[in-house]
Amino acid sequence: VQLVESGGGLVQTGGSLRLSCAGSGFTLDDYAISWFRQAPGKEREGVSCISTRDGATIYADSVKGRFSMSSNVAKNTVYLHLNTLKPDDTAAYSCAAVGPGVMCPDITDGHNWYAVDSFSWGQGTQVTVSS
Repeated sequence: VQLVESGGGLVQTGGSLRLSCAGSGFTLDDYAISWFRQAPGKEREGVSCISTRDGATIYADSVKGRFSMSSNVAKNTVYLHLNTLKPDDTAAYSCAAVGPGVMCPDITDGHNWYAVDSFSWGQGTQVTVSS
């Protein structure tokens, strides 16, 4: 399982970005794909999760209503759509996969993510939001 993130960059407050998480070596249908972020000096934070079996999503309170996830199984890619960005959203964003046969409620309640040691991780992409 390999994951490659892309789409990060520098954006102004209020702007938007779309991050991609492309999988290789596996087909991501029937996986739970999560996005995490980590800002300098802060702990890693779970942002969102999508169950590729049915497209259901779970979001952390800090991004609910501003971020959304989608998946394109044909392209073996999951997306994180970041809208109404704030400087506090500045961080390195990584995607992580666990499965097959795993759905988001199995690993997160939107506040905590569980069993992260079993996840396969990408290398991350930087998002910087200027004020």
